[in-house]
Amino acid sequence: MSALQNNIPVTQGLFGTTELDEARSAAIKKTYALLSLSVVAAIAGGFVGSNSPALREFFASIPGWIVAIIAINAIPYVAIACRHNPVMGTLALIGDGLVSGLILAPVLYMASVVAPDIVPAALVLTAIVFAGVTFAVMLTKVQFSAPRGLMTGMFFAIIGVIVLNMFLNIGFLGMIIAGAIGIFGVFILVNATSQVLNNPEYDEPVVGALMLFAGLFNVFVAILHILLAFAGRDD
Repeated sequence: MSALQNNIPVTQGLFGTTELDEARSAAIKKTYALLSLSVVAAIAGGFVGSNSPALREFFASIPGWIVAIIAINAIPYVAIACRHNPVMGTLALIGDGLVSGLILAPVLYMASVVAPDIVPAALVLTAIVFAGVTFAVMLTKVQFSAPRGLMTGMFFAIIGVIVLNMFLNIGFLGMIIAGAIGIFGVFILVNATSQVLNNPEYDEPVVGALMLFAGLFNVFVAILHILLAFAGRDD
């Protein structure tokens, strides 16, 4: 996936515009549709794994950690190899999401025990950020405007923070921290989208979805850890 990364400066990725032909405009929309499948699979994997004592214990062990490292690196290569096969590529993306969720099982379970509201909060904020950027992408026709994506994503992130405060009463400082996390996630996704669109080798939505999922996965993990730290329970 490194071939799709860092093709343009970060400043251009965040504040530039990209002219699109009809094929590439359709491809980025399909990329985000495939990304949604990976996200749903990751949520399912996290739910199943965190509620299965056997899976939690396995992925918390050294053999489980080794299997996780191998799987999380091998499955994307399988997806890339199958990128010209729509069925196999899609299945590989779903598998990548499912395994990513399973790998987080011990962390998700621990978080749900010591701070039951943290996992739903991280999921909600990540989902709202994702929805905001996706909304901007789906409106894209002949030009992808990174600033427009940033503004839309940040608007959704602010809405997400307000929602979190309504249900969790995280307070003013908590809202500032959660807002900063959400906006950081928007920056990651918008820059990753610009990098994908500006790569001349980007011709398959599967590869773009892999890259974007990696960024979104990192956003969720960061949000989870920071919210736990804010709650004083990041141990």
